[in-house]
Amino acid sequence: MERMIKLTDEELIEMFIEDCRIRGLTEKTIEDYKGNVKIFSEFLKRYGRNLLNIDREIVREFIKYLRFERKVSLNRIKNYFAGLSTFYEFLIYEGLFERNIPLEVRKRYVRSYKKDSSNGQRKLLSVEEMAKFINSIADTRDKAIALLFAKTGIRRGELVDIDLDDINWKEMSITLKPTPKRSNRIVFFDDETAIVLRKWIRKRETIAKPGCKALFVSYLTGERLDRNGVYYAFVSWAEKAGLHDPDSEKLEDKFTPHCCRHWFTTWLLRNGMPREYVQELRGDARNEAIDIYHHIDKEELRKAYLAAIPKLGVE
Repeated sequence: MERMIKLTDEELIEMFIEDCRIRGLTEKTIEDYKGNVKIFSEFLKRYGRNLLNIDREIVREFIKYLRFERKVSLNRIKNYFAGLSTFYEFLIYEGLFERNIPLEVRKRYVRSYKKDSSNGQRKLLSVEEMAKFINSIADTRDKAIALLFAKTGIRRGELVDIDLDDINWKEMSITLKPTPKRSNRIVFFDDETAIVLRKWIRKRETIAKPGCKALFVSYLTGERLDRNGVYYAFVSWAEKAGLHDPDSEKLEDKFTPHCCRHWFTTWLLRNGMPREYVQELRGDARNEAIDIYHHIDKEELRKAYLAAIPKLGVE
């Protein structure tokens, strides 16, 4: 669907970039998205098309172009489609397009490339390496994000949805929003996490828009930080620390928020926490009927957590 007013690809891209800035995306993310869309725009010129004149077939051809002509890595192809999906989501919002075709194609074709990638183990940091990484983060908000990932093992979507009133400071716990993936919604944090969280909340008061309940907010908009914002806040520091290679296809060269869930699980188990307690804190889905009758005392769980969670000497 096109509007009566003709907009060039360059104009559409500039509108998109402005929208990304208003939404509070990082400059690195914006530059990546801009580059992805520009390359797609140049590809479309081969067929006499523009960004408002695409269909599934042309998007499939773009995948083949990236894969076989440009020899783009599998991870880079996923990055291209993340940018394109975000771009067409913007066009839909502006009433310039009807469907997010890159997202539809991405779901069907890009994921299948994972079968070709070599298996690898997710990166696991030592306690000392995690402490060094956390302490290398100069930004208070981003340090609080990384620390919560490491100390609670929560997923990115769960962190994004945390509101200020979900925190119980007396019990040092957080009640997560209900999701299909999670059984137990209560997670705990320790003293050093509390210190960093309080520092961020004091800073947050000068940034957040009135009425915003989100724990983590964008510096640009003052509104809830989205999943992409959280991801890039985390991996940008991991890249600076030499832990994350965005261009590598190897799993062990990545250090993402999900690696913290792996770290959290591993070190609780290594420090002697019973497996069923770790499963409770992870919120793993209960698969067996007998689990319904198995009750873990919350106070006992909290004490076990505080005894097992590694201290990172956060500054």
